[in-house]
Amino acid sequence: MAAAARGCGGAWRRAWQRAAGGAAPAPRGQRAVACAARGGAVPAGKSGLAPWVPVVGLEIHAQISSNSKLFSGSQVQFAAPPNSLVSFFDASLPGTLPVLNRRCVEAAVMTGLALNCSINKKSLFDRKHYFYADLPAGYQITQQRVPIAVNGSLSYSLCIDNKMSQMVTKTVRIKQIQLEQDSGKSLHDDTRSQTLVDLNRAGVGLMEVVMEPDMCCGEEAAAAVRELQLILQTLGSSQAVMAEGQLRVDANVSVHHPGEPYGVRTEVKNINSVRFLAKAVDYEIQRQIEELEKGGTILNETRAFDSKLGCTVPMRDKEGKQDYRFMPEPNLPPLILYDAKSLPANLNHQQVVNIDWIHERLPDLPSVKRAKLVEQYGILPEHSFTLLNEDGLTEFFENVVKQTQMKPKKVIGWILNDLLSYLKQHSLTVKESPVSSSLLADLLNLLEKKEISSTAAKQVLAELWKGEGKTPLEIVTEKKLELIQDQKELEQICQAVIDGQENEVMAIKAGNQKVLNKLIGLVQRETQGRSNPVLVKQLLEKKLSE
Repeated sequence: MAAAARGCGGAWRRAWQRAAGGAAPAPRGQRAVACAARGGAVPAGKSGLAPWVPVVGLEIHAQISSNSKLFSGSQVQFAAPPNSLVSFFDASLPGTLPVLNRRCVEAAVMTGLALNCSINKKSLFDRKHYFYADLPAGYQITQQRVPIAVNGSLSYSLCIDNKMSQMVTKTVRIKQIQLEQDSGKSLHDDTRSQTLVDLNRAGVGLMEVVMEPDMCCGEEAAAAVRELQLILQTLGSSQAVMAEGQLRVDANVSVHHPGEPYGVRTEVKNINSVRFLAKAVDYEIQRQIEELEKGGTILNETRAFDSKLGCTVPMRDKEGKQDYRFMPEPNLPPLILYDAKSLPANLNHQQVVNIDWIHERLPDLPSVKRAKLVEQYGILPEHSFTLLNEDGLTEFFENVVKQTQMKPKKVIGWILNDLLSYLKQHSLTVKESPVSSSLLADLLNLLEKKEISSTAAKQVLAELWKGEGKTPLEIVTEKKLELIQDQKELEQICQAVIDGQENEVMAIKAGNQKVLNKLIGLVQRETQGRSNPVLVKQLLEKKLSE
């Protein structure tokens, strides 16, 4: 529980402290995770103060990155005209049969291996029956009984009390990964009181990743999903763009008292943003605790997260497993996979899926990439997380390092503090940056050679953002931002500043060295940022000691 307290920004830690009488009552906004049950308000019948233990499990549907669908040759394309990518099989016309997509199988195996799963050499397909307009067959082909991968784990990191410099690594168990079809999309037209159906998405290959209930708050759930997203994108098994519906999350949430069975869970469906996932889980935890403390009960229901209101709302009662009427898929034989030992010599290797062959070709996963960045460039671990979290930022950083004489530890500051903040301020991706890696490298070389000051460098960077095609050197020349090289000229400016700041000079001579920074700033202002602060400090100290 101590690790959980650290991982969730201290909220659970405060709950335990409160139960033990060791802390003041938590603020109202934290009551969801820090409140304790009182009297007989909870059905469990606890008396006095008791902490709550939230439990969070996730089911994640990742769209497989493939040119065609799971069981048909229809093309997969985002935002295509409605019903333009629908085969006879997708529309469930009589007499059509499924043909399994090899690429989808390989992507699932690759993902299973990356998540430390055991790959089942024999897996089975099942029909899951339910009736809805965007499911033409009246059932979904999935893997309920024997999925393609089982018993894995995912390690993820999150900050302690929102401090990037303090991080804790946690692990969530992966129950299984199964292949299944996506459904179509229902478009509700409220003005005409009708629903339109687009079957372009029907039959698209999905991997459902089922995570065990090993998490305890929205922050942990969000961190786990973000790490999974990075892994999928690194593997290329899914583009995992949540805004395009390529990664959708269902969160199962319950609360209980320590030592008691898990409480009744609710499922929050189809969350399409990491930020919304964290908010939805934390809201649902708070809602359940408050409901139980009032003496109410939690319904086993499906809910949706309303991002505008910031709350979950009921959708429907949970269907029981028997309602789906699972049965073996009669039109698909068992899926047989091989490894190097079991691969028959007479089989064409091009026609089978070899687990070992895929394993040998796995790329470096995000955790390995972070470790290499820290080791190779000497940057802080938290900086490696930021580099990988932003698409294309690692490559940008490495390109700058290759082209500049500045040390990587200094380069990372310019990348994270200046480049990234500008991109976020203007809602741009790294690939859309008007400042290329070569332009930034040229600018940092000027700074490293002491041809310009850091203040001037920021002015040049501001000009580069305009995207006018000028080089850093051209901007420096045009704006006359070169450092003043004439030391006598600098000495005269320093003396003039000293003569005009009698009170500051007296304070410095009395031992208050912090005031010296004000004099340095005044010299910088006089020179319009064209003086070297280190040299200015030396000159001021020399003159003040005379």
